[in-house]
Formats: sequence, structure tokens, C-alpha cells
Amino acid sequence: MSVARACKIIELDRSMYYYRSVKDDSEVENKLLEYASSKMLQNRGFPEYFKRIRREGLVWNHKRVERVYKKLKMNKRRNRKRRIPNPEKQPLVQPIFPNITWSMDFMEDRLENGRKVRILNIIDDFNREALLMQAEFSYPSRRVIDLVKQTIEWRGKPENIRTDNGTEYIAHIFEKFCEDNGINHIKIQKGKPTQNSYIERFNGSFRKDILDAFIFQTKDEIQGSANEWMEDYNNHHPHESLGDKPPIEFSKAVKRGAPLLTA
Repeated sequence: MSVARACKIIELDRSMYYYRSVKDDSEVENKLLEYASSKMLQNRGFPEYFKRIRREGLVWNHKRVERVYKKLKMNKRRNRKRRIPNPEKQPLVQPIFPNITWSMDFMEDRLENGRKVRILNIIDDFNREALLMQAEFSYPSRRVIDLVKQTIEWRGKPENIRTDNGTEYIAHIFEKFCEDNGINHIKIQKGKPTQNSYIERFNGSFRKDILDAFIFQTKDEIQGSANEWMEDYNNHHPHESLGDKPPIEFSKAVKRGAPLLTA
């Protein structure tokens, strides 16, 4: 179809069809981007930018500058990366009694349909006993706190909890929970998983025995396998650093007055 016929059908003047804007806002864009990239001005907005443009003797119209400002989406709030301070390194020592230090960490796996599942693991550093293994599709901080509370109800409250710097742990609600309950929250340094070696070793065993060995259809299948594995690990798995004793047996031996082995 010709342009003339198409314009006639939609009742559009052909001069409007052929019209091309001759506006060149490149200078305005460059000036605004220059201000936005400056360390001193990156947090300022349009009013100050326009005043600086005037002070430099540029005579661009206020509406034009504002139009370009919005075109560059500079009026939108910019997301800034939250910088997490790196915690101080703390030595990893084996506690001499239960409930002195718990270690917590997440593992991830995928069902056959590709959906991600996260497993929260909690162990007691004293005898490496698995206190909790819970599979969920998502883990908001409130859910983490609820599971810690459930564990405390039957196990007792720990003096310390060691974690990495995951968002679930550094959230204000989790920090407040630890503070309100008199629990010292130990955070390992960023990029240093060896500072949480006890649970990293635990995670490695579970991944090798279960997650890497089987394909799961549902979250409940993972949870069932985790429960069976945790029962065997706590009662029958000979732990080298515990004198080849399982966690439960080691704990009973210490109560009877046997010497405490160090990791």
C-alpha cells in the first residue's frame, strides 16, 4: 500500500508522516550525566542541576532540561548496594558442653521440575549433632526464627549461634531475636566458609549421601530423606574427630566422665 493511500485511510496528513524531529538534546544529556556521575552531585536532584546549568551561563529552557532529565530516568530512585561490614575473625573451637555454640547454614537443591528447595541445617558444635534439617521453598527471616524457637523448646537455648552473612541472618528481625534472648550472634567473615567448618563438613556429607545421589519429585521427599539421614547420622555415623563415636554416643560418654576429644 502506498504512503498516500495509507495516510488517507487513517486520516493522517502526509506531512506529519514524513516529519522528523530536528531536536538535538545531546548537550543537555551530557551535562546532566556529568552531574550525575560526580561524587559531589550524584545524590542531588533536578533543582540543583538546573541552577548549576544557569550559573554556567547555559540558556536551555527549564522545561527542556526537565524533559531530558526525565527521559534519562534520573527522576527515578536509584537502588544502592548495601555494604555489609566484614565481621572480625573469631577462632573456631570445640565447645566443652552442649548448647554453647550452634552452627546454622543453608543448602540448595532442585526438584526434577527445576524448582529450587532450600534446606536449613542446625548443628551443635559440641558433638556435631544435627538438631534440625528443614526443607522449604523459601526462607524469610521470620521462618528461620520460628524454627530456631522450636529447636530451643526441646534442646535448650544456646549461648552462641554461628552463621554466614546471608540476608536471612543479617536482617534486623533476626538480630533483634538474638539480642532479646541473650544469644551472641557470631558472623563469619565474608568469603570465608572455613570459619564455619563444622557445618560445612556436615553439609558436604549430606550432599554426597542424599542430594547428589537421588532425584526428588517433591519437597516432602527431600524432607523424608533428610529425617532418615539425620537419625542415622546422630546415632550411628562414626565421627573421626569424636573418637569414631556418633554424636549421641559421644555426648553420653562425656556425661559419664570420659575425656573430651578436640577436633
